[in-house]
Amino acid sequence: MATVLYPGSFDPLHLGHLDVIEQSVELFGDVTVGVMHNPSKPSGMFTLEQRTAMIRASIEHLSSVRIMTFAGLAVDAVKQSGASFIVKGLRTGGDFEVEQQMAHTNFAVSGVRTVYLPCKPALVSISSRFIREIAQYGGDVTSLVTAPVAAELALLFPAKQSPSTGNA
Repeated sequence: MATVLYPGSFDPLHLGHLDVIEQSVELFGDVTVGVMHNPSKPSGMFTLEQRTAMIRASIEHLSSVRIMTFAGLAVDAVKQSGASFIVKGLRTGGDFEVEQQMAHTNFAVSGVRTVYLPCKPALVSISSRFIREIAQYGGDVTSLVTAPVAAELALLFPAKQSPSTGNA
């Protein structure tokens, strides 16, 4: 079995991410979830420490997964973690185009290969960006995230109360 790196910002972790982690464990054995700061994305809803804690609580059932935080390039994180290659999840053809370009670049500069794992069809529409937006407006995201992530989002964004429909 190999050790693989699954890098991402995971802001926040959702069920699609968890699916890729679980598939990676099944296929490769040891998985390092690389929680990364992505300078091309906004500063993030959660700190790296908060994201790491939510992931840890969400993967307690997976003993061969470890979590590390990284700044910089994913290929450097591969070396630092001792992984053999990168694993990335794919939801749509658009994901493939972006990930393929990154995979070719990573291989060209480091020799690190990328393996793609399609997520379950029921999870293809989930994205951290949508989860953040829904949660900010008081929407219910419990069907999209793990229980630890839902709890943290509920603390950050308490559910909005429905306006009263009675007469004044």
